[in-house]
Amino acid sequence: MQTSERGIAFNERLEGVVLRAYLCPAGQWTIGAGLTKASGVVDPKPGMVITAEEASRLMGEALRTRYEPAVTRAMPGAKQYEFDGGVAFHWNTGAITRASWVPAWASGNVAAMRERLARWNKGGGKVLPGLTRRREAEFRLIAYRDYGVPVPVQTPRGLARVTLDLAPEEVTAARAALSARGYPVGSDARGIAEEAVRAFQRDHALTVDGILGRATLSTLQRSIDARGQTVVGGSIAAGGGAETATNVLPADLPLSWTGPLALLVGLGVLAYLAWRYRDILAARIHPILPRLAATLRSF
Repeated sequence: MQTSERGIAFNERLEGVVLRAYLCPAGQWTIGAGLTKASGVVDPKPGMVITAEEASRLMGEALRTRYEPAVTRAMPGAKQYEFDGGVAFHWNTGAITRASWVPAWASGNVAAMRERLARWNKGGGKVLPGLTRRREAEFRLIAYRDYGVPVPVQTPRGLARVTLDLAPEEVTAARAALSARGYPVGSDARGIAEEAVRAFQRDHALTVDGILGRATLSTLQRSIDARGQTVVGGSIAAGGGAETATNVLPADLPLSWTGPLALLVGLGVLAYLAWRYRDILAARIHPILPRLAATLRSF
């Protein structure tokens, strides 16, 4: 069985489709509906741009080669809409073969399926509102054939359009993060000033469209992560904490070696973090070192 066109559209709506390659929070070049090199169908590179049609085609190719076979085996006899929901779950988690909701589905226990499916809503040990909503959408599709096509929402004048299903608290968090970085988010707490989003996009070499979508939010998350990293003797970006050398060296190391080795460890960690968050570093140094910033963005 293959994912239907409605199933692909459902998955794209949940994932968000980005037509210009960007670095995801984990530092992987990504394009389309969350496609990285690991997808086997595309190798995103800096500056790569695709069309919406290509994004759907690539998703379909990845589904056929890497996702649909596993869902077919895990959900034998599934109706099209059930299969589409299972594929959406597997695309997001890669866990269809070990998900406890699948046996509940097979036995027709809808209540148990819903409860077990809802458990897959954590990231980094924390409950994420976006995943909670996604699991509910997948449940409604599998149980009730509800593809949940949303009614377009009118964006208040001057606010950035949001292309993902964000909870109010997530919008508030994004406002706070942008404001902390000096972007004028505006006084309307319902959203974020479009110009603030455009300015952030310009500074980070994203598509400047004033839309708060997957690429912009992923880059904002990387900026948050970069500032939160702790390193020996300092931080890669303002606001990061500092970790003393004694926290990373063996307790019985001869005292005469602690200074030089701590310096080497510190330089190594700094180099790693500079590479991991090279896009964020590029945005910071671009005003004074534009050529170096361009070089960092080319990897």
